[in-house]
Amino acid sequence: VEPLVKMVEVDGSDLVKDFAEEMEKMLGRKMMSVKVGSAIFLSYSLFDYYNALLINTMDSNGNYVELGQEFPLEKNEHFNKLPVNTQMSSIQVPTNVYNKDSEILNGVYMSEALNDIFVDNFEKDPTLTWQYFGSATGFFRLYPGIQWTPDENGVVAFDARNRNWYIQAATSPKDIIIVVDISGSMKGLRLTIAKHTINTILETLGENDFVNVIAYSDYVSYVEPCFKGTLVQADLDNREHFKLLVEQLQVKGEGKVKKAMKESFRVLNEVSMGQGSLCNQAIMLITDGAMEDFQEVFEEFNWPERRVRVFTYLIGRELTFAENVKWIACNNKGYYTHISTLADVQENVMEYLHVLSRPMVINHDHDIIWTEAYMDTVVGANDDILLMMTSVAMPVFSKKEETLSHGILLGVVGTDVPLRELMRLAPRYKLGVHGYAFLNTNNGYILSHPDLRPLVGPCLTAQHVYLWFLPCSRHVLVLRSHVFLTTVLCLLCLSRGSFMSSLKNAFFIRLHDLTTSDVTIANEWTYCETDIDPHHRKYSQLQAVIRYLTGKEPELECDEELLQQTMFDAVVTAPMEAYWTAIMLNTSGLDEGIETAFLGTRSGLMRVIRFAENEKRVAKKFLSPLDKENIFTLDHFPVWYRRAAENPAGKFLYYIPREDTRGIFPNMAVTACLRVCVCVCVCVYPRASLHRVSLYDYQAMCKMSQHSASSARPLLSVRALCSISVCAERVVRCSYTKRHCCHTNKKNKADVLQPCDTEYPSFVYDPSIKETNSIIKCGRCQKMFVGQQIPDSNLLLMVVQSDCDCSRQYPLINMEPKEVKYILPCDRMKSMKIRRRPESCHAYHPQVPHSCLLSD
Repeated sequence: VEPLVKMVEVDGSDLVKDFAEEMEKMLGRKMMSVKVGSAIFLSYSLFDYYNALLINTMDSNGNYVELGQEFPLEKNEHFNKLPVNTQMSSIQVPTNVYNKDSEILNGVYMSEALNDIFVDNFEKDPTLTWQYFGSATGFFRLYPGIQWTPDENGVVAFDARNRNWYIQAATSPKDIIIVVDISGSMKGLRLTIAKHTINTILETLGENDFVNVIAYSDYVSYVEPCFKGTLVQADLDNREHFKLLVEQLQVKGEGKVKKAMKESFRVLNEVSMGQGSLCNQAIMLITDGAMEDFQEVFEEFNWPERRVRVFTYLIGRELTFAENVKWIACNNKGYYTHISTLADVQENVMEYLHVLSRPMVINHDHDIIWTEAYMDTVVGANDDILLMMTSVAMPVFSKKEETLSHGILLGVVGTDVPLRELMRLAPRYKLGVHGYAFLNTNNGYILSHPDLRPLVGPCLTAQHVYLWFLPCSRHVLVLRSHVFLTTVLCLLCLSRGSFMSSLKNAFFIRLHDLTTSDVTIANEWTYCETDIDPHHRKYSQLQAVIRYLTGKEPELECDEELLQQTMFDAVVTAPMEAYWTAIMLNTSGLDEGIETAFLGTRSGLMRVIRFAENEKRVAKKFLSPLDKENIFTLDHFPVWYRRAAENPAGKFLYYIPREDTRGIFPNMAVTACLRVCVCVCVCVYPRASLHRVSLYDYQAMCKMSQHSASSARPLLSVRALCSISVCAERVVRCSYTKRHCCHTNKKNKADVLQPCDTEYPSFVYDPSIKETNSIIKCGRCQKMFVGQQIPDSNLLLMVVQSDCDCSRQYPLINMEPKEVKYILPCDRMKSMKIRRRPESCHAYHPQVPHSCLLSD
């Protein structure tokens, strides 16, 4: 065997280029399906449609209700095991939209041709997931068709026009200044409506937009003084920060809007010189009336070009000053709306997006956009099928000549792409033990990463996940890595000196070495592509590989290089089966307590033999399909594989799987371990060559204090807490168990969590010191300790004198993560991140009408 094998260094540059090319091909197929979907629309004719809320619903007489005809549904593995109809799409209409309105019926019929396009797209590319069309009138066409379930109050709140994919596709990047009236006349319900209007506008913004909020009465004030005179990126953190501040607004004084308008124009003019989005600019004026004369303000700052649009929102039932508010919008290419109740807010706010889309519509520029990462909580929102997604979408315009100058946006067509499908394209076996692939957005945020944690316990950390920094490893490890990237924002992190075996010739196939009962391969890896043909989806990766190698499924697309590596590993490790079987049959040679023997290879192949029956095993979950941390997954090698690879050859690794800690040690033993370990760390680490290292979690969730925006005691995810080192990382590890992570306050079950950064300590023992001892003075007594490395292992034996109490002189170290309080939070929030602006911008077109745009 050895003459056929050589070791070659992995070339990260070539690897990331191949990764990018495969991703471009995949994304190209998704974009093509969207382009085809945007091209076909029909004219109006009265007809019924499949309403997703009413399908298969019968009345008391056994007849189908109106819009609720028979709609066959069948569970489909590819669509999260949900009942779907892959031959038809269904229509979802929000509760606040009349489902028989003439505009809805017209739009549904116009988009009926999409049904055949969706079916055809799915037949051509079976890896496609949800395809959809969100209409400007409010309905949502979804393929495959499903039955929509309302909430516990019978309400369907989902509105496609509020989704990020719709908003980004419908408009170009924008600079927005929200100007809100907080004079005395805005008290009560008016202020409540105004606050809700601001929050709704903020929700229409994304990371390519820039924003600020100005309040005015007798004088002008920024809701966040830190952002005075500038715009900040409308990312999730800043939007949520604005919402908190808006809730604190109180009415006072007399409304003098002229000063606020001047300040807004001044800021927009300054940022147009190089900051902000360098695209659309708009002022959103929220008031219950305007009595001043604004003509000179507009003449000075905005006329005659009118590059800054002004949208006005008249709050309250009274229309005394409506004409002035209308005049402001009409003379600045904006839009006027009257909001008298909270229910009016959503529909009226969304109108400004259609106005901003007009230059793009008139140009017929079908820009394709990709959204940032988000959790798919709309369709099937239980923990088992929550997925991180990105969406590709593009706008759909009216092509009628008579409406061309009006720039009518019909809606947005799009499809979802699970990020796991993108990451499957990365050749995991070539990345090595500590290597990984990740994706970045144009704004420098993480789109996909192995350590991305959108869920903290049962809590969704954010609808859109923005992260600046994610570590290569979650424990203390000195490692030099190389990062390779491409212009499609695919990145690879490789350990320095990554090698893999290369076979000089095709290795002979001994298929029986792969079919023995002790062999498994990484089912999340792509040895063979089973998603292209629906008939292949029933196969596991091992079944697909065997059927391909035996010629039963020659049309399967398989990774020949990975298959060759896997067969090589299967042949080389085959003698282990006979060796383990001989040990198991020779009961006298098997030590008591040994439950499982296993090995793993770089190709994802594992051999596992159980020496004890399942009911007798303590570590029942270990190496089971649910034990993600200890098997090969899409994101990482098993933790025991990674930890062992960090040590030199011939050194034994002793490791306690996290899920099995409580089974191996009784609760008392675990508690004692923590107490002794922490005491040793406190008392002896300066003298015992234990080095304290601070680790950081940039995805933590902290409980909000009743008196401030955050508190000092966070609740971390299970994965983060359980990885905290209490003693020397390389020699002994007493980890937190799951019960420590899931502790809740019984007195206050409704704790509100917010994203935060936390810091926690770890202690690393110097491996060059084989033995150390010292005496610690603790008041009237002395504590002696001895530390000694156990040869050829990662264990450290610590013997500490127990009859001397040092707790007063050496308080216990708090091992729980603490929230990081930044000294200059203002500078951090408004700092301009390194980003690449979107290439496309549609801010102006000479044919956009100057006529007054009103909505009463």
